[in-house]
Amino acid sequence: MADKPEVLEAVLKEAVDLENIPIEEVFQNLRCDANGLTTEAANERLAIFGHNKLEEKEESKVLKFLGFMWNPLSWVMEAAAIMAIALANGGGKPPDWQDFVGIITLLFINSTISFIEENNAGNAAAALMARLAPKAKVLRDGKWSEEDASILVPGDIVSIKLGDILPADARLLDGDPLKIDQSALTGESLPVTKGPGDGVYSGSTCKQGEIEAVVIATGVHTFFGKAAHLVDTTNQVGHFQKVLTAIGNFCICSIAVGMVIEIIVMFPIQHRKYRPGIDNLLVLLIGGIPIAMPTVLSVTMAIGSHRLSQQGAITKRMTAIEEMAGMDVLCSDKTGTLTLNKLTVDKNLIEVFGKGVDPDTVILMAARASRLENQDAIDTAIVGMLADPREARAGIQEVHFLPFNPTDKRTALTYIDGQGKMHRVSKGAPEQILNLAHNKSEIERRVHAVIDKFADRGLRSLAVAYQEVPDGRKESLGGLWQFVGLMPLFDPPRHDSADTIRRALNLGVNVKMITGDQLAIAKETGRRLGMGTNMYPSSALLGQNKDESIAALPVDELIEKADGFAGVFPEHKYEIVKRLQARKHVCGMTGDGVNDAPALKKADIGIAVADATDAARSASDIVLTEPGLSVIISAVLTSRAIFQRMKNYTIYAVSITIRIVLGFMLLALIWRFDFPPFMVLIIAILNDGTIMTISKDRVRPSPLPDSWKLAEIFATGIVLGSYLAMMTVIFFWAAYKTDFFPVRKFIFVVENHQTFQMA
Repeated sequence: MADKPEVLEAVLKEAVDLENIPIEEVFQNLRCDANGLTTEAANERLAIFGHNKLEEKEESKVLKFLGFMWNPLSWVMEAAAIMAIALANGGGKPPDWQDFVGIITLLFINSTISFIEENNAGNAAAALMARLAPKAKVLRDGKWSEEDASILVPGDIVSIKLGDILPADARLLDGDPLKIDQSALTGESLPVTKGPGDGVYSGSTCKQGEIEAVVIATGVHTFFGKAAHLVDTTNQVGHFQKVLTAIGNFCICSIAVGMVIEIIVMFPIQHRKYRPGIDNLLVLLIGGIPIAMPTVLSVTMAIGSHRLSQQGAITKRMTAIEEMAGMDVLCSDKTGTLTLNKLTVDKNLIEVFGKGVDPDTVILMAARASRLENQDAIDTAIVGMLADPREARAGIQEVHFLPFNPTDKRTALTYIDGQGKMHRVSKGAPEQILNLAHNKSEIERRVHAVIDKFADRGLRSLAVAYQEVPDGRKESLGGLWQFVGLMPLFDPPRHDSADTIRRALNLGVNVKMITGDQLAIAKETGRRLGMGTNMYPSSALLGQNKDESIAALPVDELIEKADGFAGVFPEHKYEIVKRLQARKHVCGMTGDGVNDAPALKKADIGIAVADATDAARSASDIVLTEPGLSVIISAVLTSRAIFQRMKNYTIYAVSITIRIVLGFMLLALIWRFDFPPFMVLIIAILNDGTIMTISKDRVRPSPLPDSWKLAEIFATGIVLGSYLAMMTVIFFWAAYKTDFFPVRKFIFVVENHQTFQMA
């Protein structure tokens, strides 16, 4: 069938919704059929759609390293180096190599530390690409063959079977339904059933069944690829970098004012010589700029990073420590993060039907109707309720096991007890089990009421029935089925989640649940965790399906007030984080799946929990090595202590800038004192080297989120710096112009003695 490029390009531009139109129209739009493509047609489409892989961006390591020398602090250092090597030669003396080498060495040390820190972050897109299936079974030229998944194009027919990772977005063709695990993409805690005509996503895994499918999207155009694109487009300037820039600009302005005053006074008024005048300018330029500030702060954060690693939190981006100290909103994924991602039965809520039956009996019958090996999630949850899994087959002889199938929607076991009597037990979808019951009409209303009650709380219902088979006859001739009970299934919260949320709230951190699961399930989890049930479906983010009480609220305010959102996709999580940041919140995001990667990358602090996918770990700033979120509280307290140390150092750096600029300017202008620039460089290094001990100061973490109050820091620095400058001037006057210090008398005697000897 001939391709029409303009039609295929319309598909490429997403002008056609291939995911929701009938399967026949999919074939028409893609100009293909169930017999697959020819190799020639596939190659033509490959030129239009590109390879089925994520884009990789190559970045020069050299340019990346040099990029760390392109910022306000580095500009001043570079200007000082140029002045030392070039302008100083104007006085007829050799270039000032000492100052030049010292400044350039410091510049390279700072850039190297920053480069190593940034380079360790890893590439999120590369980890996302790693989840794509490397091979795919595709129908080309009428023959099935195993090909590299990167050559797949829309219109290809592929085969999907148990254990396969789907190589591209596709629509299922005729065949039995599949069970697809797409929890890493959408956050759903259980595999979903997909039948003919349904769409399946690249990166999800086939857990049951075998079927053929037609590819509708590849590479960056897939659901998976769009998530990777969101990760790649979130390279915003870090919060800490903005603070460093602001502090650097303040220091530059202070130095500029001092240098302008010196130039005006020294040359036009005092008529100073060229070389000493340039040296005095270099003194302000070298001594005033906090040259080692990035290094000192990096060392402080590196020590903090080591402490966090001992607590079970590996820091991939050190500046995330500073941002975590100011975190006031934590957006948390539910499945696998707040919960165990492991189904269980709430024994206290089991509804019993029939006389002589208790919850333990219901659990035992359900366990007998389960597999003991090769279990699915439900079988594992049921059998796990027994003290010993062997109890499920203790004292009975198994005759026949009916596995789950999409038609019957139940499992059943036929067995013989110790007295030689035959019995059957069955568990499955409530409607199917209810249809077996001999007294359906009597219990139907009560069964539906219990199901609705469970559903309102986000609990899935599982029904259990029992049958005694007289004389071992066939099921159709057997005894009556008894409806035994209804069991609620749910994904339980981690044991420490409720305490973690309570402690987070006490520390001023608002926790919001962001999950791809159903709204009722999200509310029930929130209720159990004590984090509130003020939750909304993802459609509310678009201004739809709002309650009357919040109908007038703008979306941004709704996000701020909500305890969480359910049924969200990656772009929703990304948008929630983006809007919270727009309202000046410092936002953290936890998650474990591919669906969390874009939001993890966008957030100020992305936190990948234990057992997270490679994509989530690569997109995050902090990776937890212990299950649960309790380590986050320890990380927040540690980060706030580190922040206090960094804040103290920043005040020190600003005050030292004011001290040197004001103090040395007054010395140069009042007493015409010329100080060697290299000595000021030594002073700067010794000052910052000594203050590195601040990284181990005993400080008390703030009870509320921290923030850089720059106006307060600058004001404090100016006051302290001015005081220090005045003390320097007074001390210099006392040492230089008076006999207050005995050392001056000693110098006078030595000078006279040398003069006498020379005479």
